[in-house]
Amino acid sequence: MNRVFVRSLWALALSPCLAATAAAQAREVYRCPGNPVLYTDTLSAKEARDKGCRTLEGAPITVVQAVRPRPASGPVPTVARPADQRVDPNEQRARDNDARRILEGELRREEERLAAMQREFNNGEPERQGVEAKNPQRYIDRVAEMRAGIQRKEGDIAAIKRELSKLPQ
Repeated sequence: MNRVFVRSLWALALSPCLAATAAAQAREVYRCPGNPVLYTDTLSAKEARDKGCRTLEGAPITVVQAVRPRPASGPVPTVARPADQRVDPNEQRARDNDARRILEGELRREEERLAAMQREFNNGEPERQGVEAKNPQRYIDRVAEMRAGIQRKEGDIAAIKRELSKLPQ
């Protein structure tokens, strides 16, 4: 008698799950003509028949929810630092001067390297090296590398100048 009672409790506990499964299986999925990739389960049997849709047997129903885009936010508000966390104006001026000095030194070094690269490049006709006399492709490749190196160096110099222009005078 105890086993019968336990089985009936299990049957009662599982009955909602079984009902939900039966309801899900009763829902038909249709593939309609003119829509080879899209399947639908929103049609009634009569609507599907009228449109010439075919029933797909054993097709699982998958619902994919779209991600809602976040609302566009305006500019980020800047929050002023509390008075006890603010940098002393003299200390900030000293930091800016140090940054300017470092960038100016770096700019001088990069301009000197660029001048040396341009001298070696010799307006697109650098001196040929020993192996390049026998293999002209190596010479062409070296000239192309030199040209690209000069362009990179000019870009680096322009970036340093932009950084310098951002610093207060």
